[in-house]
Amino acid sequence: MPADAEERPRTLVELRDAIPSHCFRPSTGRSLLYLGLDLGMLAALYAASSRVGGWLWTPPLIFLQGTIFWALFVIGHDCGHGSFSRRPAWNAWVGHLLHTPLLVPYHAWRLSHRAHHRHTGDVERDEAWPPLTRAQLRAAPARVRFLRLHGFLLVFPLYLLRNGPGRRGSHFDPDGPLFRDRERAAVRRSVRACAAMSVALLAAAGAFGPEAVVRHWLAPYLVFCGWAALVTYLHHTAADVPWFRGAGWSYLRGSLSTVDRRYGPFERLHHDAGCHVVHHLFPRIPHYRLREAAEAIAPLLGRHYRRAEDPVWRALLRAARDCQVIAERGDRVFYEPLGAHEPAWAPRGGAGSSPATR
Repeated sequence: MPADAEERPRTLVELRDAIPSHCFRPSTGRSLLYLGLDLGMLAALYAASSRVGGWLWTPPLIFLQGTIFWALFVIGHDCGHGSFSRRPAWNAWVGHLLHTPLLVPYHAWRLSHRAHHRHTGDVERDEAWPPLTRAQLRAAPARVRFLRLHGFLLVFPLYLLRNGPGRRGSHFDPDGPLFRDRERAAVRRSVRACAAMSVALLAAAGAFGPEAVVRHWLAPYLVFCGWAALVTYLHHTAADVPWFRGAGWSYLRGSLSTVDRRYGPFERLHHDAGCHVVHHLFPRIPHYRLREAAEAIAPLLGRHYRRAEDPVWRALLRAARDCQVIAERGDRVFYEPLGAHEPAWAPRGGAGSSPATR
């Protein structure tokens, strides 16, 4: 990588000034329109699943339902950033409406996600997919090693329950270390809403049978979890994406250590979540303005703007193969593979060698 790659390409003020001002103004009406379209598609899919069945149609219907679950979660994510509406009450109510059926405590997730945005790319403080060193990975429990290297599409519910490796707290523990005292009451309300949703699911299983809940909620929910893990993982994991420690980190450097991705036919269903670089720079831009904002700043960022065009499946395989550990030391480090001579399943407590910082 060229030595001048560390230079700051622009200031945040310059980047913000390049984006049309209307991109920063959410429209409650337009946000509600997208919400209505998603709910309409989901209703149509459930109507179709009630009329057709069998091995041929059920899997694709479940996949599409879970994909709309993810789309609704993205709109709830906008609520967490205050980009659904300029009215905080709208953001809170809609955020709960969309996150609670997915057993995501809205305020808890909103607050931890805020920490992720504040510390993106910081090895010690980032909340989303923080990298592990070789020694940390080898010393981790077997389940952690498996999930990090092979089962990462399953981690979203575990992240909510127990946070990531090396991070303390649970999204379901209002009194835990994830939250400050003034935040605990709001988190408690969100956790209670998820508890009520759990009771509703148990009641539905009693009324309609467990198979109905599995088919109409659990199976699409697992698809949603796969999308949540996949998108988050690929936006922050690539061999050329740097991570920073200590004085090497800044908000601008961290925000630029992300990747824009394209999701083919699912691009619009994802509400342009693939426009991730500009989202990290300016998280209050609503999803329907992300493309316009990204196009405005791309010429200013030049080579500092990472946009991947390869298919998602290929990017996932490459990241799983090449992005496993980082160096033990260094202000600016990159992912690298373990190597055949360093098995991931070594006994706990074994100390691996420390590769040089790239």
